[in-house]
Amino acid sequence: MDSDPSSDRSQQFKDAKATGFNPGLIVLLVVGGLLITFLVGNYALYMYAQKTLPPRKKKPVSKKKLKREKLKQGVAVPGE
Repeated sequence: MDSDPSSDRSQQFKDAKATGFNPGLIVLLVVGGLLITFLVGNYALYMYAQKTLPPRKKKPVSKKKLKREKLKQGVAVPGE
């Protein structure tokens, strides 16, 4: 035997490594690209909404809560 099977195997491994991309790297690049695109898109939409949409209206405070807050502060509620 003039050729060692282990050297043939290592030669095939070197050839396979040189010819193609690593599939794990391709998956990582695709998933990373999609994630970055998603985050950048969300940020762009957020900035656009901040500029164009009117500010949200605050909920009206109920009279019961208003009375309770004034009592806490020690202010006499009118009509009591």
